[in-house]
Amino acid sequence: MIEIHDRVQLNAYLCEHHIETILPKSMHPHLSLYRFENGERICSQGEPAANLYVLVKGKIKIYTTSPEGKTLILSFKTPLELIGDIEYVRKMDFLNTVEAVSSVMMIGIQYRWLSKYGSDDAPFLKFLLEIITQKFAIKSNSMSFNLMYPVEVRLASYLLSVCFDESDNQVVGQLPATSLSDAANLIGTSYRHLNRVIQQLCAAGLIERINGSVTVKDKKKLSELANHNLYK
Repeated sequence: MIEIHDRVQLNAYLCEHHIETILPKSMHPHLSLYRFENGERICSQGEPAANLYVLVKGKIKIYTTSPEGKTLILSFKTPLELIGDIEYVRKMDFLNTVEAVSSVMMIGIQYRWLSKYGSDDAPFLKFLLEIITQKFAIKSNSMSFNLMYPVEVRLASYLLSVCFDESDNQVVGQLPATSLSDAANLIGTSYRHLNRVIQQLCAAGLIERINGSVTVKDKKKLSELANHNLYK
């Protein structure tokens, strides 16, 4: 994580996402701009939460880990998204782990300033309510997706979600070999079964495997296989 000391850029993000009036003016001096690189964690499940983050550029991955160490993907998010909102309202540790999938820009603010300047601000509280209720609706859909669809559909959805980002040219449709174990855990299958499904998709011409890495060859057909479902 790197803090970017550029108020002009920070204000530009506020205006771009139309949140300059949603966040009370009294909060603005306490806002900070941060950059996270691909693979870097923004927060970890179970660690104390002290900041609200607003995703304003890039893509992030949200997942949860069981006591046995198994992980399950919950969603991929692009702007505009909040991290730490539920934890702020509930006064609890982070529920999930959040990781950058591309180069990510976040606006951050400490909870103490939220409490001081936002606890009685109607536009800000309405904004929080809309974001949180949307998360619960998406979580319900995500759980149904993982339970009801076969592995090949979940893998197709995963590849489309993690390998492409319209806002970042560095995300070029490839999944490194080192990420395959994580991919198996995150879509809820074994590494062995994941390899079998990868072989099936390679034979169908949708993807190819070179030196262990998986590259998307036919994005259109992969999207059709995923029923146009993405982890969101």
